[in-house]
Amino acid sequence: MANSPGSNPISHGSSLGAPLLIPSKEPGWDSGPGSEPQKVCIDDMLQNYCGEFGYWQLKHFVLTSLAWALEAFHTMVMIFADRDPGWRCVGGLGCDEKESNVCGLEPGSWEWEGGPGSSTVAQWGLVCGQKYKVGLVQALFFGGCMIGAGVFGHLSDSKLGRKGSLTAVCILNAMFGCLTSLAPDYSTYLLLRFVTGFSTGGVGLCSFVLATEPVGPTKRGVAGMSTFYFFSTGIALLSGIAYIFPSWRALYVASSIPSILFLVLVVPFISESPRWYLVRGKMNEAMKIMRTIANANGHHLPDGVSLALDDEANDASNGNQIWKAATVEKEAISGSIVDVIRSPITRIRLFLAVGINFTCSVVYYGLSLNVVNLETNLYLTVLLNAVAEMPAFTITAVLLDKFGRKPLAIGTQWFSAIFCFMGSLTGNVGISKVIRMCCGLLGIFGMAGTYNLLFIYTAELFPTVVRNAALGSATQAAQMGAILAPFVVILGGGFPFLVFGVCGLIGGMLASYLPETLNKPLYDTMTGLEEGELA
Repeated sequence: MANSPGSNPISHGSSLGAPLLIPSKEPGWDSGPGSEPQKVCIDDMLQNYCGEFGYWQLKHFVLTSLAWALEAFHTMVMIFADRDPGWRCVGGLGCDEKESNVCGLEPGSWEWEGGPGSSTVAQWGLVCGQKYKVGLVQALFFGGCMIGAGVFGHLSDSKLGRKGSLTAVCILNAMFGCLTSLAPDYSTYLLLRFVTGFSTGGVGLCSFVLATEPVGPTKRGVAGMSTFYFFSTGIALLSGIAYIFPSWRALYVASSIPSILFLVLVVPFISESPRWYLVRGKMNEAMKIMRTIANANGHHLPDGVSLALDDEANDASNGNQIWKAATVEKEAISGSIVDVIRSPITRIRLFLAVGINFTCSVVYYGLSLNVVNLETNLYLTVLLNAVAEMPAFTITAVLLDKFGRKPLAIGTQWFSAIFCFMGSLTGNVGISKVIRMCCGLLGIFGMAGTYNLLFIYTAELFPTVVRNAALGSATQAAQMGAILAPFVVILGGGFPFLVFGVCGLIGGMLASYLPETLNKPLYDTMTGLEEGELA
């Protein structure tokens, strides 16, 4: 950690030379002998003084998690905007509606149902030899997500903060989404979807961290896993929006307006994370939020209690602190993905988290694309798929604090793998077709539970100073899996199920090497993590 110009922190046993907390002279606190304030970390302050999940955290959690619905809008809008619309014969010459596609039909003998503005496929003729361009748009969108997750993961840990980064990505999403509706040609559309992916990649991780960091340790697991209800709800709402706005250009505008409403109506009522303030050296702001949390929850935060980073709180409890009454501003502590790789503890965790997120994403997105058609319209199909994931979220949330993160991460992936292997052994005719469909649905049910668990598990594996950077790397790996999934599905037959089963099996094996984080403290610094894990 580099010292700021003019700073002169005093080392107190930390291997990284962490700067001292310099407490303020709050009203009612005497800095004289025998009245030293108590230094506690944020988790202890939440548990003992502020409340772990009271009214303040509930309101903040709901408001912040609404951003997940925005991510669902900008991600899943491609299902409707890039759909292959129906077609019909006109004139009757050189046209046979029994044909499965229009590739062999005479030009002018058929037309798109809903007209050329119904989708990008109809607008620019993305069929037959041009059909690959639809997949290319999807791949580049997730490629943009992969880059954006890393960039905004770093920015939210450093200068912009959690709230600042979330605000930035919502502004960009609203702007890029509206511009996409004006795309004059395919190339422009492709570029705009890429940059939309870039900003969308930061929405989920910034929202997740901001929503869960002020929650106490015993409530954080269930709260973190509840964020995905907002994503599934967003998909369900999008199906209704798409039904109301059948034109792809109007749909992009309609799916971008909620981002503008979020910026105007929600963001002003969201607070920055006190943990980010703490590691950035802004003790006044961190304590102000903690007092607000305590008051809103009907608790009282004594004047003699002060925040400290976890490594400082450990030193204080051992009697090693040196106090100076002056100002509460202290040196900002920052970290990056380089610090994660540098530490042997976090390096192993990062590599495992990246591998698990990659394999999980291949299975989740692959099964979503490979699932048997429910023989209903597109809007109802998307709605049912979104609703079908919610029981998995509920079950994993209920079992999370009973069995722990690690057993659930292993179990849900292997549950999915078992049914994927079964699906690879069944045929695709008669009753076998129904069995394969059920295997696919149960496979995605298990992997949806894993996806729900991975965010909270990954967040708890890393300290505050690098949490979003690590989450960004894991999200990047997930986006790589999302890019690969469509190419696996194209292979057809039982082979995709075999690939998904292998990925689920490998993901569960990787999870077995991760440590359990149930009821463990959410560390603030690399030093605190290393000291806590080695204690």
